Amino acid sequence: MKIFIAGVMQGSIKGHGIQGQDYRERIREAVKINHPDAKIVDPFSLFPDSVDYNDQRAKQVLFEMAAEAGASDMVISYLPEASLGTALEMIRAYDNGKTIFTISPMEKNWVIRALSTKLFPSLDEFCDWVSQNHLSEI
Repeated sequence: MKIFIAGVMQGSIKGHGIQGQDYRERIREAVKINHPDAKIVDPFSLFPDSVDYNDQRAKQVLFEMAAEAGASDMVISYLPEASLGTALEMIRAYDNGKTIFTISPMEKNWVIRALSTKLFPSLDEFCDWVSQNHLSEI
């Protein structure tokens, strides 16, 4: 099973910067408890300096990761705030019929509701749920 971790990187930062990425390790650890053989695709681990990329490289990575999300078996999206890149990854996954688990307090957001297979209001709730359930059974 190939799982793509999507989530806010720059989010609404207007300048040069990146949001905290600790959530990625929490998601990875939670998944690995019941799914030790799962292949985790984490764009931040693959491209940790992406905020510094020039426009051409940024565009290449953006669309490469969206395609990767669409080719994965499932996408786990972390959205404490809006993220344009994550929305693109979710749309590609949705268009390819993939399972999308979204972690977000924005449960009234139309995009999140339309694209998510299952929605969790917090990272703690997702981690608790995934520790008790097999992702492949959804």
